Amino acid sequence: MRPGVNLAGAVVVVAAVLAGCADVPLEGAPSASTSPSHKPRPKPTAKPTPTPAPTPTPTAKPSTLPAAAPVLRSFPARLPNGKPPLFVVVSFDGAGDLALWARWRAVAKQVNARMTFFLSGPYLYPGDHRTDYKPPYHQPGASDIGWGDTANVLGRTKVLREAIAEGHEIGTHANGHFCGKNGIGRWTTAQWTAELSAFDRMVRTGPTLTAGKAVVPPFDPSTVKGMRTPCLEGNRPAYRQAMVQRGMLYDASAPGYISWPKKQNGLWDFPLESVTLAGTSKKTLTMDYNLWFAQTQARKAPLAEAPALKAQVLATYQQALAKSRASGNPPLFLGNHFNRWNNSVYSDALTDFVKQTCTQPDVRCVSNMELASWLAKYGVPSNQNRPS
Repeated sequence: MRPGVNLAGAVVVVAAVLAGCADVPLEGAPSASTSPSHKPRPKPTAKPTPTPAPTPTPTAKPSTLPAAAPVLRSFPARLPNGKPPLFVVVSFDGAGDLALWARWRAVAKQVNARMTFFLSGPYLYPGDHRTDYKPPYHQPGASDIGWGDTANVLGRTKVLREAIAEGHEIGTHANGHFCGKNGIGRWTTAQWTAELSAFDRMVRTGPTLTAGKAVVPPFDPSTVKGMRTPCLEGNRPAYRQAMVQRGMLYDASAPGYISWPKKQNGLWDFPLESVTLAGTSKKTLTMDYNLWFAQTQARKAPLAEAPALKAQVLATYQQALAKSRASGNPPLFLGNHFNRWNNSVYSDALTDFVKQTCTQPDVRCVSNMELASWLAKYGVPSNQNRPS
């Protein structure tokens, strides 16, 4: 428990994270779960007959590939009002749906924002080679989010390269998205090291295997600097050790508070923050799935309720922004998925918030790596790291 955080507050955050988060199956939206311990899952698909994996045609050397975490902008230590910039960090888990890629890139361009996209490895890997992936405690080829197909793998390869050129960051969301009692919670550091290596292989070889000819990977996976674990789960010291050994810089998985980040286990801890759902006393995290659960127990509401639900989410974001301003401008971390949950309430609310907020004079809408770069240069503002 962090110093200065009372027990009641800690219980609230634990309860909030138990609502979980969930990725969507490839190019689709899951049905809602009625329980916080059951995440939406894709429908099973028939297994194709396994075929031997051909030796991939060599692709470009890593040094010729774009870095996954570009930092192309710099920001001042202090604004004219004497405060540090108010950094708003918007990130997405999964990053598979091509239509939503187009949407969020367009939104970011309108307001000069940069965003972080935590990519799931199978989104770049063909299903007929899925048994190349051997996750701990599961059969080879297991994945709770499915696998790629030709059109989508090659489409994602292109869009990832374009997004990086625009200054967006690609992180990792690992691979099979295994949650709950049979999930990633018991994985060791060695198993996490293997999981991250599997992610590297999927990025490097997936497009070529999919196309049946040499395709340059979208980015150099060794330059990925951050991770968000599936469902925000996992033994933090275990997976963070694997991240540090790999040269990564931050973890965006843990629940937390609106406060200046600290380093834990050798990494910057960029949390999803505990906030109050507007108009209620409910505590939740700044993640779309958690907001959905707080509003409707993750059940789809009637379409007629969408405007009110959207307004509540937008007001929740605005309250959190005001709380940051009142507390010395600690960063605001907002997590989303590529989804259309609950009549697109959460995507629509975040879109409005980004458009309203990112052009405000004291706000800088940045990627996680842009924030990490600023912290490396200037450090955490003194006397400004209390949770609020």
